[in-house]
Amino acid sequence: MSITIYDVAREANVSMATVSRVVNGNQNVKPATRKKVLDCIERLGYRPNAVARGLASKKTTTIGVIVPDISKSYYAELSRGIADIATMYEYNIILSNSDKRMTREMELLDDLLGKQVDGLIFMSDSLSEEIKKEMATANVPIVLAGTLDSSTDLATVNIDHEQAAYDAVKKLIDNGHKRIAHVSGPLTRDINRYCKKVGYERALKEAGLPIYEEYFIETDNTYDDAYEKWRLLRKLDEKPTAIFAGNDDIAVGMMNGIRDDGYSIPEDFEVICFQHTLLSRAVRPQLTTIVVPLYDLGAVSMRLLTKMMNGEEIAETNVLLPYRMEERQSTR
Repeated sequence: MSITIYDVAREANVSMATVSRVVNGNQNVKPATRKKVLDCIERLGYRPNAVARGLASKKTTTIGVIVPDISKSYYAELSRGIADIATMYEYNIILSNSDKRMTREMELLDDLLGKQVDGLIFMSDSLSEEIKKEMATANVPIVLAGTLDSSTDLATVNIDHEQAAYDAVKKLIDNGHKRIAHVSGPLTRDINRYCKKVGYERALKEAGLPIYEEYFIETDNTYDDAYEKWRLLRKLDEKPTAIFAGNDDIAVGMMNGIRDDGYSIPEDFEVICFQHTLLSRAVRPQLTTIVVPLYDLGAVSMRLLTKMMNGEEIAETNVLLPYRMEERQSTR
């Protein structure tokens, strides 16, 4: 039989209310009584029932986190930031993988709300209208981490992806390049379609450079597909001399295709990418990259959520974090 709060109260010769106050950290208990209760808890091996406590307090101290693909280093590092701040504020996390499917996102959202989580952190490649409608009826705070919301109805934490893409392409233009390819992840992802591609084109237009359709390559966001898509650029009569890659995996796929064909980086092609995961530093030559503060995206999202859950004053619910460019050997 499991030990109950009644057993602890009887053993310590106190009321169940006193045991509850001790368990919940209430200071209105005499030190001697607190010690007696804690000694009994340890001796009996009592573990407070989190579900029962949640029903009584109307809080579960549990946060739901939905990510598209936890196997990707992007989401793993972002989730670590969430977890560290959740631990600091004594929240538990239910981490769920949506496999980048809207139907799965809906299922997970309903499931987590049914588990009475106190709040949600949501990450998605694209925020559908169906998901937004579902979120609008949720009775808990929700923060979007690294996810766009064009309506700005929901709390978000991001960087300025469009400006960051512009900065990356301008760096290549300043290095003297006039033929710059953009090798992108899927355009079904809002950040690729509405930010990175737009920033790429804005930089070219401001420099008076033409936008060539054949210099825009869409991939499925993987190393293997990027490696194969290098062939599309290789066969062009006028090859680009620089590449702006949507993430580290894409950049390394392109770089290895370039080098396997006997070209050099950065002498023949310069490469800049997004993200700054370990891969960008492990590859040779090391990648010049836009550093996305992945850990901070998660940590700030979780802190914003704690403020919303606790009714604290919030200065800004649409947070933009700073980014920087880390220059390495893939550019001159």
